[in-house]
Amino acid sequence: MKNSEISTGVIVGVIPARYGSSRFEGKVLADIAGKPMIQWVYERAKQSKTLDELFVAVDDPRVQSVVEGFGGKAILTGAHHKSGTDRIAEVVEKMAADIIVNIQGDQPLIDPNMIDEAVQPMIDNPEIQMSTLKREIEKDEFGDPGVVKVVVDENDFALYFSRSLIPYPLYEENIRVYEHVGLYVYRKDFLLEISNMPQGYLEKIESLEQLRVLEKGYKILVVETKMDKAAGISVDTPEDLERVERLIDKMKGLSDGYK
Repeated sequence: MKNSEISTGVIVGVIPARYGSSRFEGKVLADIAGKPMIQWVYERAKQSKTLDELFVAVDDPRVQSVVEGFGGKAILTGAHHKSGTDRIAEVVEKMAADIIVNIQGDQPLIDPNMIDEAVQPMIDNPEIQMSTLKREIEKDEFGDPGVVKVVVDENDFALYFSRSLIPYPLYEENIRVYEHVGLYVYRKDFLLEISNMPQGYLEKIESLEQLRVLEKGYKILVVETKMDKAAGISVDTPEDLERVERLIDKMKGLSDGYK
């Protein structure tokens, strides 16, 4: 399918699904309770009340074949992209869309309500160019560099994202720490603008693409999700995959409810 042939609604969800993951190659096709991970993500995201269209941005024909096999809409992109943001920008460049939602392809338990939580402020306030999510975490996650932390100002706009503990409890032990849940919502024009910006110093140091936005002086609204912690779990390793499968076993009726 070519971008020029696509006619979409105003709010478009795109799931970047890269086959060549450095830590877990082919993870988007990994089986979870009888379905590939990307199918879990797609079918759950499809239930969002705010999305008009949903696509999977793929870099490999094998992923494209699987997505189309379960009835999803796949778009084959270039293999040169350094981030999911850049891959999505290629997909939506010629779409007649206003708001773009970047849905992570490695979060098989994503709650569709999380998409709506992040999108709604963009609908309500045309001044907001980008939004994302956060959730409060426990002390056992404070030191994990795989758990990206975020601090915000009094209006809930991001001040900084880091793999380190922020804020640092120099004097106060009972602090509230929030994890950044990597679901992004952009105005289309803003997405195309930031995808053309060079990587920033902080972005390279922390390996966090959202820091490019802050380094260039733009704002990101951060919404606290009301959804369960399990909905934001990312699969980065085979061990993570086993963890998700155990959660599914505990959530009776979950897989039947999302077939």
